[in-house]
Amino acid sequence: MYRVDELFAAALAVQQHAYAPYSNYRVGAAVLTASGRIFAGCNVENAAYPQGACAEAGAIAAMCAAGEREIVAVLTVCDGDQLGTCCGGCRQRIREFAPLDAPIYAADATGVRATFTLAELLPHSFGPEHLT
Repeated sequence: MYRVDELFAAALAVQQHAYAPYSNYRVGAAVLTASGRIFAGCNVENAAYPQGACAEAGAIAAMCAAGEREIVAVLTVCDGDQLGTCCGGCRQRIREFAPLDAPIYAADATGVRATFTLAELLPHSFGPEHLT
């Protein structure tokens, strides 16, 4: 239903373009929107460490730049043997545009290793509806 193979292919392809000269930890991310479009982003590090950008943030920025506002699924591809998931900041970024039951797929180069809902990764979260 969530076109996991397409999300994986998009995230894996963009991961190859990650700019990670400091950590050597490359991440690719892809988001699927309610309209069926897929947007991808990769991490971009910076010598001034706080100025780097996460892959998920890049994918969300591309989505917003295209006029989209609703995420239905997210997939991240990370390097290494450990299971990689979205950082806390990106979990909150996703929360801005996705429902709590949205699937978040964690993958490595071989495929999806785990699936979570946004609510599982960011329990008791604060979202846009709290501001209305």
